[in-house]
Amino acid sequence: MKAKKKLNQKRIRRVARVRAAISGTAVRPRLAVRRSNRYFYAQLIDDVKGNTLLSASSFAMEKAAKGAVKGNKTADAFSVGEFIGKKAGELGIKSAVFDRRSYKFHGRVKSFVDGAKKGGLTI
Repeated sequence: MKAKKKLNQKRIRRVARVRAAISGTAVRPRLAVRRSNRYFYAQLIDDVKGNTLLSASSFAMEKAAKGAVKGNKTADAFSVGEFIGKKAGELGIKSAVFDRRSYKFHGRVKSFVDGAKKGGLTI
């Protein structure tokens, strides 16, 4: 249990370190991500007002597709990024500050950012 607690504390410190330099506004919101073992979640957040402007997840997209052929997790993250990029453009949001939390910038996280850029969002 002691090792698990230590790993959790290290993760919390990484999140705090990344988050200390990042703040979102209505014009340039914070793009926060969360990875689970199965799904990928993303939100555009206005930290000044404390509002979530837009959210998307591979869970919701899979549920909406109702049994469509599911890609791998990296492809799912890319499609979530594309979706959030297009929806942000519809809301008039052209750029965002990326908050990777405690995750390294590779794999699913990098794929998500590539999808958001393809969707029209500047990060």
